[in-house]
Amino acid sequence: MFERFTDRARYTVVLAQTQAREQRASHIGTEHLLVGLLAEGEGVAASVLRSAGLTLEHVRTEILHVVGPDGLGHEDADALQAIGIDLGTVRARIEEAFGPGALDRAARRGRRRWRRCHTGSSGHIPFSPRAKKALELSLREALRLQHNYIGTEHVLLGILHEGRGVAAVVLARRGINADDLRRQVLAAVGKAA
Repeated sequence: MFERFTDRARYTVVLAQTQAREQRASHIGTEHLLVGLLAEGEGVAASVLRSAGLTLEHVRTEILHVVGPDGLGHEDADALQAIGIDLGTVRARIEEAFGPGALDRAARRGRRRWRRCHTGSSGHIPFSPRAKKALELSLREALRLQHNYIGTEHVLLGILHEGRGVAAVVLARRGINADDLRRQVLAAVGKAA
């Protein structure tokens, strides 16, 4: 499928992979694709997202709110809470036993180890099921628009069509309506055609 991607769309995927690596994520999610679209900066998607008031900093901040700095989302924290595990209490007990900032020091060591293990050609990070679906839907969106390529606009349309990944949550948290954004993309593509 990537053979149909424009250079900008391919670069978006590379940037998404970089973002996932920086976050030490086990997969490339829709949120990483959204960051990639904004970080690419010049495609139709970046233009539409900026005109909707999004910045790279906004998206990265919202991702942290949704998935948390340790990769555990609020849903995971709530699930742990439901079985009697309070992450705040766990952190307090660890710091009581090992000193203030013990988890942060361990996380930094873990990041260094992770980078050593995941930065070469063996550092393949798979796509999450939702990101795969969004990329498949980007192909469908391109075909629906009778385009013989997949550009950043199609990737954004695929993310919007998928509608349930972290990217969708981030957009909703920023007050962005997916249907309105879709219309803006289609209008921008119409202008470019």
